[in-house]
Amino acid sequence: MHPVINSAEGLAGVVFLVTLLTTAAGALIATTAVRTIRAVAGLALCFIGVAGIYYFLQSPFVALMEMLIYVGAVCVVLVFAVMLAEPHPEKQVGNINPLGGPLGLGVGALLAWALIALGRQTVWTAAPTRLNDGSMPELGHALLTTYSMVFELVSVVLLVAIIGALVLGRAGRSKA
Repeated sequence: MHPVINSAEGLAGVVFLVTLLTTAAGALIATTAVRTIRAVAGLALCFIGVAGIYYFLQSPFVALMEMLIYVGAVCVVLVFAVMLAEPHPEKQVGNINPLGGPLGLGVGALLAWALIALGRQTVWTAAPTRLNDGSMPELGHALLTTYSMVFELVSVVLLVAIIGALVLGRAGRSKA
């Protein structure tokens, strides 16, 4: 029997669907926006949705890092890049391939179909019932054991964002 909307499971399902729609809408805005600043706003919305998905996967630390690093740092660096970019959008470089959109849609649909098929064939185990209490010793232990790779990847992403901001800031706008 499926949970009804006025139960805790039903409400959690609705919130999860809203999170998925937020992620998809942000990705759609980021990939189809004509103006760069709107694409960055769509990317930030997509990152917020991804953080919500991490939270639903019972990983609040990774969700928090998603918000701090990607929404906070990377999107701010992209906004600085937009501010330092050429102000004349009519000077676009390159040609637009007419097969790019349909090919991308086809590859995305194939990937979605493969993930759905894989998800249906996977035997899903129940999540552990014990959640950490959020204390400092528990957080430190989790950082050095469970989330050590995530912690290192976050530092690499921050380093790349800082280097990109320095390169963009040093070059400045072109003298047009």
